[in-house]
Amino acid sequence: MRWLAAGALASLAALPLQLHAQTLAQALDQAWARAPQANAFAARAAEAEARAEVASGALPLPPSVSLSSLNDKLGSDQGRQEWELELALPLWLPGQRSAREGEAQSIAAEVAARRRALRLQLAGELRDAWWALAATRAAVSLAERRANTAAALEAEVQRRVKAGDLARVDGNLAQGERLAAQAELIEATGALRTAEQVWRHLTGNPPPANLAPEPPAGLTATATEAETAALRSAAATTATATASERRTAPVVLTPEDHPALASALAATRVAQAKLVVADATRRDAPELALRYFRERATYNDSQTNAIGIKLTVPFSSGARTRQESAALQAEVAQADGELAQARLGLALDAERAGLALEAARRQIGLARERRALGADTLRLVEKAFALGESGLPALLLARAAAYESEAALARQQIAADAAQSRLNQALGVLP
Repeated sequence: MRWLAAGALASLAALPLQLHAQTLAQALDQAWARAPQANAFAARAAEAEARAEVASGALPLPPSVSLSSLNDKLGSDQGRQEWELELALPLWLPGQRSAREGEAQSIAAEVAARRRALRLQLAGELRDAWWALAATRAAVSLAERRANTAAALEAEVQRRVKAGDLARVDGNLAQGERLAAQAELIEATGALRTAEQVWRHLTGNPPPANLAPEPPAGLTATATEAETAALRSAAATTATATASERRTAPVVLTPEDHPALASALAATRVAQAKLVVADATRRDAPELALRYFRERATYNDSQTNAIGIKLTVPFSSGARTRQESAALQAEVAQADGELAQARLGLALDAERAGLALEAARRQIGLARERRALGADTLRLVEKAFALGESGLPALLLARAAAYESEAALARQQIAADAAQSRLNQALGVLP
């Protein structure tokens, strides 16, 4: 029974950790639940649904009832009395109902498109925060290694200074290296804390322990850690193989592929639908009224009843119609221009992100060669220093070069993974 209780307690203790996002997709769901703009989309969707119900109704406006009374009590007071009850029913103009239905459908589609576009925008912020975390974590790891190595070197140098094998200036150099390494570690730790705060602000939770790279667009995001290297290799091969194609053929995006482009297209369709409604509504709605009369001429007369029909047809105002039509035509022209600009801008962003990914993949190979060269040089200098054939300044220079090459490789690997995320973002792919 004790092991059952222990297992239950362990499960309860691990429950909060399971709520923390471990993938970009999970983080996006958490950030979306916290986004203030996202909370308003439910109300906007309800508004669009209500607009569709109004457009599909039998009347353009609610009916109205009026009651009037007339008597002669302030005059001759002969008992004259008149009552009138009127039920007014607004009527659809020809083509107005279908135009309103089309407008309601386009507005509902725009709400859905804007929701996807906002979700993509939030995904871009998360991707930036994700790789800022990865970069600062790598910087902290390298700074810790440098600080530990510098502390060990200082201890060895101070021992040899006391033994008379090295000069006091060498001890000062080793101590200065340790202080510089500790200062760098403090700075890197501060940058990491800042990146973690940005992540908490977006998601409300601590960052994940493992910051895995995103797969290329078109692949599923369920790759395991064992598949990460294969994904990177495939992405590098794809980037190299298609480099010449990207230079000659521009990226073509469709609204189905990119949420931001779909949002711009939906805005254009809403503006066009409003113009159609304005063309179908060149006057106020006509009104059909059913009238019921009950009157009496004098006290001695009996009540008489009558039923009538009244049709009210407002005249069209040419100036007002032209004003509304011109304003909506300007809105349509602006929406068309914004759509064209968005299409071109997103295509250029995607092409630029693809070129950046290709360059980052190529630079990884150079960074690896540089790291191998720096590590080999450091081994030789360390051996020479141990044998007394080389001084401490040469060792410090070799260590600095090796450290910088290691840091450059780590930065380049993260930069390549971040470039893949930026390409996915430019293509409108959600995590």
